Amino acid sequence: MERHASLDALVRQQLRKWPQSLPGLAPRGAAPPTLRARPSDAQSPASPFLKIPGTDRLRTLPDGMWLQFGGTPEEPWCDVVAIEACSSFQNLLDKRSRFAPSTHSLLAICPLPWLLGPVSPSDPTPRWRLTGILRSEPTGLLTLPVRDMRVLYGLRERHYDHFVTGHVPHAHEFFCPIGALTREKAYEDPRMQALMARLSSAANFLDPAG
Repeated sequence: MERHASLDALVRQQLRKWPQSLPGLAPRGAAPPTLRARPSDAQSPASPFLKIPGTDRLRTLPDGMWLQFGGTPEEPWCDVVAIEACSSFQNLLDKRSRFAPSTHSLLAICPLPWLLGPVSPSDPTPRWRLTGILRSEPTGLLTLPVRDMRVLYGLRERHYDHFVTGHVPHAHEFFCPIGALTREKAYEDPRMQALMARLSSAANFLDPAG
């Protein structure tokens, strides 16, 4: 268990260095900026999470999560890209079940301290100003319906090789060796960028300029 926890911590340590914007949330046309929701910077007192409407205890806390806000102040929504480190097959099955296709809806909850906090240590802009759906400084948490969800699972090498040869991912699922997530500046790797670009809903459409 301790080994699994340390692996998750190592992935989160690297994801904390990833940029606010991901190739996986590249928009079709103009869109609000993307914000890294998890893991937040060390000084952040709270981070967004996912939950089913009506529940107050069962929360999904991905190792990594990026939100792209959209819609209007009257009808807001968000798209989500999550990254999960899976240290065992049982861990993978557990995490896959949290994001399995279902008839119920999913909510993204953005705590007030996170919304009021700075985008990054080098950018003091409050996050709420970059959502594009809040007209004034919020006084409470922001609850958003999740319009689209894509998940990237990082697997140990031996598990990854086995999964590649014997399993078919769901449409919202993507996979990589966990080493691709723990290396420094993995987000600059062209192969990782190409994979992340496929996590975008834009990947389902023909590029008219192509």
